[in-house]
Amino acid sequence: MNIMIYCRILFIASVLLLSQTTLQAQNISTTKSDSLTTIDHLVAFASKHLHIPYRSGGSSKKGFDCSGFVRYCYDQFNILLPHSSAQQAKHGANIPLEEAKPGDLVFFNGQRSGSKNIGHVGIITDVSGPSIRFIHSAFKGGIRYDMIDAAYYRKRLVAIRRLVQ
Repeated sequence: MNIMIYCRILFIASVLLLSQTTLQAQNISTTKSDSLTTIDHLVAFASKHLHIPYRSGGSSKKGFDCSGFVRYCYDQFNILLPHSSAQQAKHGANIPLEEAKPGDLVFFNGQRSGSKNIGHVGIITDVSGPSIRFIHSAFKGGIRYDMIDAAYYRKRLVAIRRLVQ
């Protein structure tokens, strides 16, 4: 068996075992909490990559572009996405801004505000009232956190999509 496939299976089994143990300890129903646990793990996994440099077309720890980073993170949880923010925006359910949750994808247009053409993507990590933080690979700074309500991103926000319920 290919070592990468073996490692991925082992990682997923560990996540599932940890999720099951946590749920049993808390005596909580597994259906809703499994998704929350997966999202927590996804956000934690993404956060481990802070400060990796931006690299156009990048999809590895040597450097990521925005969609390469999102694809890399979701791939670790067997959610396969294309390597294009515009194509990624076609996956999942459209979510209103006020219903955004950690793990949702946030999409922005490219350089021109007002355009509806997707040119950037990130993963929402925290929601606290109207404040929404996301992690992404930015041309300046590589993997980093930003806030959706920052002027630069607020005027370029196009959509939020949910892939994990």
